[in-house]
Amino acid sequence: MTESSQSPTGTFSALDESKISRFQLKIMFVSGMGFFTDAYDLFVIGIVVSLLETQWGLSTSEVSWLNSATLLASAVGALVFGRIADMLGRKRIYGYEVLILAAGALVSAFAPNFAFLLICRIILGIGIGGDYPVSATIMSEYSGKKSRGRMVGLVFAMQGAGLIVGPLVASILLGSGLSSDTTWRILLALGAVPGLAVFYLRRQIHETPRFAMAGGAAEEAEAAVAAATGGTPGIPTHQESKARHSQGVLDGFGVLARNRRMLMWLIGTAGAWCLMDFAYYGNSISSPEILALLNPNASLLTNTLIQLAIFAVFAVPGYIVAIALLDKSGRKSIQILGFGLMGLMFLLIGLIPGVTEEAWPFLILFGVSYFFTEYGPNTTTFIYPAEVFPVEVRTTGHGISAGLGKMGAFAGAFLFPDMLASSMGIRGAEIVAGVVSLAGLLLTMYLLPEPKGRSLEELSSDAYAPPLSPALANA
Repeated sequence: MTESSQSPTGTFSALDESKISRFQLKIMFVSGMGFFTDAYDLFVIGIVVSLLETQWGLSTSEVSWLNSATLLASAVGALVFGRIADMLGRKRIYGYEVLILAAGALVSAFAPNFAFLLICRIILGIGIGGDYPVSATIMSEYSGKKSRGRMVGLVFAMQGAGLIVGPLVASILLGSGLSSDTTWRILLALGAVPGLAVFYLRRQIHETPRFAMAGGAAEEAEAAVAAATGGTPGIPTHQESKARHSQGVLDGFGVLARNRRMLMWLIGTAGAWCLMDFAYYGNSISSPEILALLNPNASLLTNTLIQLAIFAVFAVPGYIVAIALLDKSGRKSIQILGFGLMGLMFLLIGLIPGVTEEAWPFLILFGVSYFFTEYGPNTTTFIYPAEVFPVEVRTTGHGISAGLGKMGAFAGAFLFPDMLASSMGIRGAEIVAGVVSLAGLLLTMYLLPEPKGRSLEELSSDAYAPPLSPALANA
């Protein structure tokens, strides 16, 4: 039985019409801690690399690999865990991806050389990538249709906390008098803490009602709905799910490829995410180098505090506004506006003479780009694939989208240091980011639907609906 066969007024009607419950907030928190770690790690690797450039004498190529290897590995993690979660279930694998993440973070703190650290970063990346499709889908499948955007957005908005905690901890350590060797090792080791803190809680969550029902476990689905809406579940949370989907490894990819509507949506979700991550991760991971070029006489601590101010003043409010408006304005309009204005800010930095020679004009434009990135596509690209694809391929579609997003992030993180070090400099790199952002706007406009206020079952029906004939389409 597939999700598309369920009536919106049937098993899931109580969940779809429910207000946000304590149970849903718990899921939001335990899911969001993975993204807290993602953002924390996104920031601190730039500081770590700045310290290791001198200590280990890193080349530009080695800097690029340390900046970007985690992102390349996370693409693999998203694809693999996304497919497994559609085959075996969300509950069966949930939590193990954060153990992989924690192991990579902890062991990296003891790295004796470049090669060892690079391998640890790859392990960390697999865990981070695996967390994307599973956490997003669990929150989506447990949410009501009127609050789903807000709840899935809150999971991702935990990034905002990581963006603040990362530079805050780094600033404290840099100003503490500790040696640079001790500082970077502590920074990396702390990345293991959030994942370890929520592992047990993740293992206690029921299988999602949508996956359980589609897998033939109606009693589990009803228990999960009861738990989410404040009722008595009746089934212990530690009990392993009986839901089963008879899918081969390649079956889900075939479903997405053969259905023209789903394929177009997949190109939209994955392509927009790839383009957004290229600009976002390229700028964010290379921000120490960008600020050093802008103000070469400033210390690493000074530039770290500047980054903290940018995140606090611009990025965090962007998340907050997104959460407030996602279920009112809709995902599509927010993503279009975000792509357009972040692209405009990047182009203004690149095209207006003198902007990169004066601190305040640059910092204002750069900061505003962060606001519209977080308010726009950095949040919505995470939400979209957790909504538009049917239950049997939902984590597969999200995994492909997140995986291609991380490929874009890898490209941005790898290429930005070379662009900054070349004749292109900051202005050339930001022009590239601006053009890429406008391409994301076009993909959103022409390929993506608006999921606001619609149940997952209604969206699934749309996905499987036959295409309209030309005569009906133009009626």
